[in-house]
Amino acid sequence: MTDSKNNKLTKINAVRGMNDLLPADAQAWQHLDHVLQDLTRAYGYEYLRTPIVEMTAVFQRGVGEATDIVEKEMYSFEDRLNGEQLTLRPEGTAAIVRAVIENNLIYEGPKRLWYTGPMFRHERPQRGRYRQFHQFGIEALGFAGPDIDAEIILMGQRLWDELGLKGVRLEINSLGQADERAQHRAALVTYFEQHKDKLDEDSQRRLLTNPLRILDSKNPEMQALIEGAPKLLDFLGEASLKHFAAVQDLLKANNIPCKINPRLVRGLDYYNLTVFEWVTDELGAQGTIAGGGRYDPLIERMGGKAAPACGWAMGMERVLELMKVSGSLPESIPQCDVYMLHQGGETLKAALVIAERLRNAGIDTILFCPPDGESASFKSQMKKADASGAAYALIIGPDELNKNEAQLKDLRGTGEQQAVALEQAVEAVINALVGSSE
Repeated sequence: MTDSKNNKLTKINAVRGMNDLLPADAQAWQHLDHVLQDLTRAYGYEYLRTPIVEMTAVFQRGVGEATDIVEKEMYSFEDRLNGEQLTLRPEGTAAIVRAVIENNLIYEGPKRLWYTGPMFRHERPQRGRYRQFHQFGIEALGFAGPDIDAEIILMGQRLWDELGLKGVRLEINSLGQADERAQHRAALVTYFEQHKDKLDEDSQRRLLTNPLRILDSKNPEMQALIEGAPKLLDFLGEASLKHFAAVQDLLKANNIPCKINPRLVRGLDYYNLTVFEWVTDELGAQGTIAGGGRYDPLIERMGGKAAPACGWAMGMERVLELMKVSGSLPESIPQCDVYMLHQGGETLKAALVIAERLRNAGIDTILFCPPDGESASFKSQMKKADASGAAYALIIGPDELNKNEAQLKDLRGTGEQQAVALEQAVEAVINALVGSSE
């Protein structure tokens, strides 16, 4: 970009709410990724990756036309090459179901799947919630019983335990089936129409499109009104109540405490029966860090053969923020095992050869490279070696090279330094690393 007043190039910043992942933060993300991979492996879930861009209809049909996501949060555009209506995915489940149907993944039987990646929603950026955010989710497709509802909730609890998160509470509810929600919907409409003057603008709009979402309003002036609204649990039939009771019984058997929240409805159209959220008081008003439930109607709605399904998703930024608040972020990991020091010229050649041999032996090695192309004093190089977290420094100066040697210095223990023959340098480093780990 050019400043028209002085014809000077100006700095271009990232889009608001879409953030860079800097090296200082990468370690925490990598730690979370590893924990999630171990979790999904422990329960037999397989990885599935969908494109970032999908047909807009995937989310219109899957998420629901009357949801906030579809109405005002999606990044949608027309492909100018062929006129297709496309959208940056705002959530993962509808895209996963599209992929499952298109590739006939449950033709041979149920599937346990997981995904992770960036999602996009045009909303006001706030703590732990951004316009480009990252989501992890699991989806169990083809399972009808309450046991799979309980399993995916147990996965969430295991994750919080593995991450060392404190103060995360489980809230659950049942949305029943479509006919039960229709009866409840009619009762809600009647109730809220009687108090229409107390509804805010959003709720008045939802009264005509999705009155169940009024129960999810965070407007403090409406909480007393919402508290007095008809409760869906009172409209559930025997089968829905039995399913909900079985889920609770399985959670109790595994010592998982939960609170029944009759106002918990979730924000998407595809849910039925069990819904749940994990909430915390540590992140301000945006207290939900993960949530999900059963969505049996979705596969058929998306054009596939009817099949039951359930799952949940979490915002990774929010979880990392909670890890930070809980003091459970991982300790700093060293950048390398060995830091190579040299004085340029022939010492650089020798250092480069040894560095490659160390890497061939599986030893993480950083070779000092001066920013200006010139050599630097060993004192300044040693500061960089120490900052790298390396256990040892391997030093090759002109004197060492003349003797066909290197100096191996212990950076984290005794600080002792010893001469080693260049030909035995790799073996000496291996022995030193093995000795320091015992």
